[in-house]
Amino acid sequence: MTNNWLVICQEQNITTQVLQANQHSQRFGLVLTEEDAKLIARESSRTLKEQMRVEFGPGIAQKIIYEFCNSAYLNLNNFTNSIIRLQEIFYLYKNEMEDEITDDELLHLMKEQFENLCFGDLDYLENTCLYNFAQAIQAGYQGYQTSDEPGEYAKFDEVQRWDYDLYMTALQDICWR
Repeated sequence: MTNNWLVICQEQNITTQVLQANQHSQRFGLVLTEEDAKLIARESSRTLKEQMRVEFGPGIAQKIIYEFCNSAYLNLNNFTNSIIRLQEIFYLYKNEMEDEITDDELLHLMKEQFENLCFGDLDYLENTCLYNFAQAIQAGYQGYQTSDEPGEYAKFDEVQRWDYDLYMTALQDICWR
């Protein structure tokens, strides 16, 4: 436990914000306990220190909860740990992208990739999707700023994706023979 009163105040604020987010997340069957909220707050402090970042005002945990609580890949069993891991990924890539992308832009990108490309795989989100996008940002890419379209990451995806419609057609051909 820390004796730094700023860290203590920050963790109390994050805990309160996370508990307030329950009003939104409970609609999706996801409710965090006070112990969960305190754990998320402690891990936020640890991650901020590890990433050498300072946060003024509200923490990112509440925004992550609002952004991700309707995910098809989150449930009561993995919600707390997923929020903690998403915080870690968020701060890592805020640094990697040299703060060129806003918090909301990064959160929307993370959610889009988490749902549509990673299918809930946080390792793939961190080590492939966001890594590739961060490389583009570092190289000067700014197209995401002028595009409100989803799928911005697809421009940097190095993995060949399969076509669902083509797959279903081939499957039907096989089954109807």
